[in-house]
Amino acid sequence: MKFRFFLIILIFSSALFAGKRAITFEDFFSMKRLGGYALSPDKSKILYDVTLPDIDGNTFHRSIYLLDLNTGTSQKLAMEGNASHAVWLEDNSGFLYNTGGQISRFDLKKNSTTEVTAFKPGAANALIRPGGEQFVFVSEVDPNCADPDCMERHEEAFGKRTVKARVITQLMFRHWNRWLEGKRSHLLLADRSGKVLKDLTPGDYDTPPLDLGSARDYAFSPDGTTLAFVRNMDDMVAISTNNDIFLYDMESGKTTRLTTNKANDNQPVYSPDGKWLAWRAMSRPGFEADRYRLMVKNLKTGETRDLTQGFSLSTGEIVWQADSHGIYFTAAEEGAVSIYHSDLNGNRKAVLKGHYLSGLQVLNDHTLLFKKQTAAMPYELFRFDTGTKKLEKLTRLNDALLSELELPRLQKFWFTGAKGDSVMGWIMTPPFFDKNKVYPAVQLIHGGPQGAWGDDFHFRWSYQMFAAPGYVIWAVNFHGSTGYGQDFTDAVSRDWGGAPYQDLLLGTDYVLKHYPFIDADRLGAAGASYGGFMINWIAGHENPFKCLVSHDGVFDQRSMYGATEELWFPEWEFGGPYWKNPELYEKWSPSNLAGNFKTPMLVIHGEHDYRVPYTQGLQLFTALQRQGVDSQLLFFPDEDHFVTKPQNARLWWHTVHNWLGRYLK
Repeated sequence: MKFRFFLIILIFSSALFAGKRAITFEDFFSMKRLGGYALSPDKSKILYDVTLPDIDGNTFHRSIYLLDLNTGTSQKLAMEGNASHAVWLEDNSGFLYNTGGQISRFDLKKNSTTEVTAFKPGAANALIRPGGEQFVFVSEVDPNCADPDCMERHEEAFGKRTVKARVITQLMFRHWNRWLEGKRSHLLLADRSGKVLKDLTPGDYDTPPLDLGSARDYAFSPDGTTLAFVRNMDDMVAISTNNDIFLYDMESGKTTRLTTNKANDNQPVYSPDGKWLAWRAMSRPGFEADRYRLMVKNLKTGETRDLTQGFSLSTGEIVWQADSHGIYFTAAEEGAVSIYHSDLNGNRKAVLKGHYLSGLQVLNDHTLLFKKQTAAMPYELFRFDTGTKKLEKLTRLNDALLSELELPRLQKFWFTGAKGDSVMGWIMTPPFFDKNKVYPAVQLIHGGPQGAWGDDFHFRWSYQMFAAPGYVIWAVNFHGSTGYGQDFTDAVSRDWGGAPYQDLLLGTDYVLKHYPFIDADRLGAAGASYGGFMINWIAGHENPFKCLVSHDGVFDQRSMYGATEELWFPEWEFGGPYWKNPELYEKWSPSNLAGNFKTPMLVIHGEHDYRVPYTQGLQLFTALQRQGVDSQLLFFPDEDHFVTKPQNARLWWHTVHNWLGRYLK
């Protein structure tokens, strides 16, 4: 009898000990992050890089792992420093990779590393020329230099300069989070030893382009005789989306332009037999969120085909099937990323839907590789059999930690939004949800505005971290969101505070009506970038929220135009520069509604944000403070549009949770 009682107590105690917990910042930020991966030429192994945050050291460490596809085992390779972007050598004996601003070689048989490049301007992202005797890499160099020696001398002199002033003569002079300093990204050719032989893309242009590119914008033909690359040659790239594809003849040194489309072309991919070149192409110049069409060109006959005619979704990643008779491609679709297949006549079919994936590659005739994530799992590598439809998980980077956590799942809902259109949203309940209780809730508003909330983990705006303190989270993919057809995406342009704002209000009404566990008297809202704009827009109107969080949000459209870098964006969204079309700049400027501000707001901004310059946040905070609205400013002098440093991220979450808790708990 005593034994039975002891056994019952032991089982009960074990159950308590095995109980899961809500996610904490330390849990969240210490998870391993899967980066890029590379399939070996013999298709038997995969190299993949993993980033491990060091919260105490306020930094990140990146390592490369080797996965054996036959045994399913992975091992961390012994190499010093941060390592990433592995590229296999053709004989499977090792690989090139990025480390310390240069390129090194790892020998798998010797388990040793050798430095390959020592180019003073730096070297990254190698691509091996078929034949294995040479490779190309990317470097930021002085475009006025005609040879690598000149580039090295310039870099050395640049590093020794004592006067830091800049003399600027053209746009754009800074981008995203850095000043360009008169340098251009070029593709340079090196031999196996790392000796830099030649600049393949000379001139005052960026190759690959500064922005609006793809995951890889340069590719060798299978025989190694031609290099395809992407660049923008317009006089003022700040107002241009005109990326084009060029072909460089490795023997003659002649460069020819392949595409003459005035809109964006990128991601050149040769067919395995070398007869075709595929790429993505937009149609409307100046519009960065236009639908990408899947194009192919017969390099012998010159015939060009659009394989996505009548397809409303935008082409993502492109990979050829092994026999060159068809293409697999991804497309954002209803909060997920789908895989489609097209033959060379444009006959398409869906291959896999309902998953959030990236990094698509072909393993063999019936097997695909990709990274997949969910709101409850960071990216892992998966294998998918297109015949049996079997989906197999290949890596388990965070399984042990995830097993300890109570991580709610996202659920979809649909409602009638602006213009009578069907609009989709996501909802997540807090950990240890009790349907008989009532919870405070927070609406999240995505950026872009041509973006979308998906079933992804997200290491900045994490559903799990917002829900963890006990909040219901909902997020609406309003008019302007991607993945619902191009007409839906187009709907936000020139209507920033119109249909999208109506969707958010109607979505709020919907969740309050259909989810009785939400406390209508304890609602908050948070958004970043365009989402920050929308928070500022909401603040200028009557709203149901007890508090707001605006991260890097646009406050005043006119001053935003004068300080941002990519001018094609506001010129498309508002119909030109502000002096030609001042009406829309004024109409959709939250600054004009500042007199109505009364909802408490947390304002967040980074000093190195050159997309939405930090003065937008200062103006917003000033307007709030001047009128006595309860407000805080969280300012990061060492962050940009995103908060990425571990200890800064910890402060971000601590401040956001405290702000929401003050009004909603």
